[in-house]
Amino acid sequence: MRALRVLSTAILAAACATAPAAPALPSAAAIDAEARRLMAREDVKGMAMAVIDGGQVVHVAAYGHANVAENRALQTDTVMYGASLTKTAFAYMVLQLVDEGRLDLDRSIADYLPRPLPEYENYADLAGDERWRQLTPRIILNHATGFHNFRWLEDDRRLRFHFTPGERYAYSGEGIWVLQLVLEDGLGLDVGAEMQRRVFDRFGMTRTSMQWRADFRPNLADGYAMDGGFEPHDERSRPAAAGSMDTTIADQARLWAGIMRGEGLSAASRAELTRPQLPIRSAHQFPPLWRDTDPRGPEIGLAAGLGLVTFTDPQAGHMWFKGGHNDWTGNTLVCQEARRRCVVLLANSVRAELIYPEVVRFVLGETTTPWWWEYNR
Repeated sequence: MRALRVLSTAILAAACATAPAAPALPSAAAIDAEARRLMAREDVKGMAMAVIDGGQVVHVAAYGHANVAENRALQTDTVMYGASLTKTAFAYMVLQLVDEGRLDLDRSIADYLPRPLPEYENYADLAGDERWRQLTPRIILNHATGFHNFRWLEDDRRLRFHFTPGERYAYSGEGIWVLQLVLEDGLGLDVGAEMQRRVFDRFGMTRTSMQWRADFRPNLADGYAMDGGFEPHDERSRPAAAGSMDTTIADQARLWAGIMRGEGLSAASRAELTRPQLPIRSAHQFPPLWRDTDPRGPEIGLAAGLGLVTFTDPQAGHMWFKGGHNDWTGNTLVCQEARRRCVVLLANSVRAELIYPEVVRFVLGETTTPWWWEYNR
């Protein structure tokens, strides 16, 4: 297995070295004009964008409103909900622990927890099912636990395995919570503090946190549903690795540029983050237990990395992406590995997801980004 990983890393490195010169990006003025045009067409209340090229931030902008009724403009330092972009930032922190020898991606979580998982009150539903011992940090970050996204989506609201861990991809926030428990109760870490020190402070993200901060209040974005319905910003009281990050587009620009450069990780761990590890054959990302298949996934090498999804583009080569979503938030990130180029998009209006394929296409050009899989269309 290790030999395969080394070979995969070498192949990716060779691909980066031989990739054709990247086409020039559109001008900042052109990007801004197109973003505003598309937002007006689909009535997107507020959206922010960062563009990274060569591992450096080249453009950061915000458009529309943080709060329409108050006529507050969305700004590049307005605090927005990071949603599931948190998962990839968490994976980056986990890989630092791997580099330090404190965690093994392929070791059972049973080796870290001081007591069996079902003995924890939140996981009593798993009593009598020993498959929990097959969970590893890699399987969890590959979204291959066998859990539903969240237990409350089950008819009886109870946690259960739908398949043997590691068998296939099925998006699960529940899995990420298990890994958070491993770090907190097994390694004795405070995940919120570790994320702050190892990730947010490292990249100078002064307006980002895993839980609510009172100083966010004067300049934060409220949310808007598909029908325009209003939802005030949720003040999350505790860190949740599956998605509690509050952040700004300026901070997200710093984060993903730093991750593109691999700062804070060994070269091997940085390569492991985005290495295609588990083929994805499902027709859609959600619902996460979808059993239909789609040939377009295998055609582009759609696969799980660690807390993100990878694919191959005929022109740009190895690419990866991650989304973040709730009923009032739509975020996405699409990156080209060899070019160290990314588009980062945050929105306090979920209607932004209607325009993201066009925004990304305008900035990066035509790619094989699987929007059909990400957005079920």
